[in-house]
Amino acid sequence: MNWLDKLPLGMLVIIAATLGLAPFLPEPHIWEKLKMLVAGELSRAIDIFDLLMHGAPWLLLFAKLGRLAQKKLTV
Repeated sequence: MNWLDKLPLGMLVIIAATLGLAPFLPEPHIWEKLKMLVAGELSRAIDIFDLLMHGAPWLLLFAKLGRLAQKKLTV
């Protein structure tokens, strides 16, 4: 987890806000893919790849925030 500690939080926020939400119109890709997942329509390989590409920045950001919270609790 040392590599996660080295990633700057600001950079992760910017990446999640840009790549994680792009394209912004008509709706963010991650939102569209999550709706497809909930509806059970996420079956094509390109849609699964899209979900992974647009979801990865958010997962990293949440992991970093969790790691920071964990460090605060143990101090």
